[in-house]
Amino acid sequence: MIKTSQFRVLTKLGLAALLAISAAGLSGCASAPKDPAAKAEFEKDNDPIEPFNRAMFAFNKQMDGMFLRPAAVIYKEALPGVMQDGIHNFLSNLRSPVVLANDLLQGEMDRAGTTAGRFAINTTVGVLGVWDAAAHMGIEGHSEDFGQTFAVWGAGEGFYIVLPFLGPSNPRDALGLLTEWYVDPFNIIARNEDVEELILIRSLVTGVNFRARNLETIDEVERTSLDYYVAIRSLYRQRRLDEISNGKGTSDQPAPGISYEREKQEKPKAPSSARAQ
Repeated sequence: MIKTSQFRVLTKLGLAALLAISAAGLSGCASAPKDPAAKAEFEKDNDPIEPFNRAMFAFNKQMDGMFLRPAAVIYKEALPGVMQDGIHNFLSNLRSPVVLANDLLQGEMDRAGTTAGRFAINTTVGVLGVWDAAAHMGIEGHSEDFGQTFAVWGAGEGFYIVLPFLGPSNPRDALGLLTEWYVDPFNIIARNEDVEELILIRSLVTGVNFRARNLETIDEVERTSLDYYVAIRSLYRQRRLDEISNGKGTSDQPAPGISYEREKQEKPKAPSSARAQ
């Protein structure tokens, strides 16, 4: 078993490697085309390091096929739906302090009140969040992160990048992930109590939970896409814009994307944007 001191070293090395790999992606920049129309499309895609991103995307897809998807299939087939929902609710409640902090940093006081209320109700009545009691009272939740907060503060997204294991991102959102890793109360307590292994366990369970809730959706996007990489890039960027605007969007159409909500039994349709790629 990995000791806490060894885990700390591995974590620091992993973070350093993540930053190094992201920086190394700059050397794989694709040259902007000279044709005006092609150049406009190139700039719209905001993907100047596409060769690096496609290589990393292929790596992540390989890891998903070897480990994450099989684990998600077993998880979904072995556990009853009510238990899956309980795990999902617990994980969501555990992240509530981070959501609350970002609500406050964005000046969204009404949403902050909702988050605080949900956390209090679900932690007590909902037994540490396993049961979403607040939702049954008509208090629906939402998600926020530091990447969204930085966007509200005026920080640009930067170029599109695919991070190893973490998937689609950009410099702003990558910085948000790193910030959350350091300031999440759960992570702080785990580090102070020398049980940092719990951070990794939580991350792995969160990943399997997310993958299990989107098995058919992700498979359908891949099956119906002419270019799976482009489809995921498009979905990610549209979803982030929708999240930053708190779902207000720029049109009457909901933003396409992959959800944390558990899929229904019927086979879902692929997002229209994915089919259009």
